[in-house]
Amino acid sequence: MRGSGSAPTGWRCGRWRRNSGPDPGRWPCGRPAPVPPFHRFRRGSAPSRPRAPGSGGARGRSPLGNGERAGPGHGPPQAHPTPPYATPHEIGACHRMQHPVGPPLPPAHPPIPALPPADATTAAVAVLLIGPAGAGKTTVARYWADTRRVPTAHISLDDVREWVRSGFADPQSGWNDHSEAQYRLARRTCGFAARNFLANGISCILDDAVFPDRPVVGLGGWKRHVGPGLLPVVLLPGLDVVLERNAERTGNRRLSDEEVARIHGRMAGWYGSGLPIIDNSQQDVATTARLIDEAVARTLAGW
Repeated sequence: MRGSGSAPTGWRCGRWRRNSGPDPGRWPCGRPAPVPPFHRFRRGSAPSRPRAPGSGGARGRSPLGNGERAGPGHGPPQAHPTPPYATPHEIGACHRMQHPVGPPLPPAHPPIPALPPADATTAAVAVLLIGPAGAGKTTVARYWADTRRVPTAHISLDDVREWVRSGFADPQSGWNDHSEAQYRLARRTCGFAARNFLANGISCILDDAVFPDRPVVGLGGWKRHVGPGLLPVVLLPGLDVVLERNAERTGNRRLSDEEVARIHGRMAGWYGSGLPIIDNSQQDVATTARLIDEAVARTLAGW
């Protein structure tokens, strides 16, 4: 019990209380006294209940209440020795230490040698030859495939379209849903064949009249079916040369002069597209094939 001048009454409610005088935690008027900062004991450092010597403490704790186990033959915990510290003189000596000199260490990762640029005459590539009717696409593509030093296939879109014998959508009849459906089918068939040839190490060259301003008959469809590595090259001779070559055609592949002129005018949109353009108006087939090799080499080199 709390009282003035009364003898200590020991423990109450598991707490240590000092009852030998006025409560130090209150003012004489009875109000709580302010608690100084950091007044609370840290865990394990509060005064412990007096116990008999050698009892070992409750639950294996040390009588000192420091949280360490007490066992037979163990005394109070020993303080750890203070680690030695280096003097300023020793620190200066470390900085003046001479390290052994030896050969430089090799780099952790040796540099990877750069690969040589691919040879356009031997690399397995897929080339799309673009041009208007009468530009000589089929003739040049067949010659280019025949004269390469590696296996090369020629895939002509017009030939694949003519696989349809009954119900063929004649281009001379105009562009409609029927002709567009057959064109899409022929383009997917050509793309499937080109991918199979490339997968077996055989190059291929395709030819088609791809319009730059028409998404349906566009370059994106070819890249979607063949792959992003498709290399387009444009053949664009003069209009007079195109009209002369178209007049030599026969059958379904011969178009009217008006249609040829209209297609040639739309093909002029490839200028400024960044694609390699070859004007083969005054070039023979062999020279045009060599110019295709040069254009493919520049594309492979990233020029």
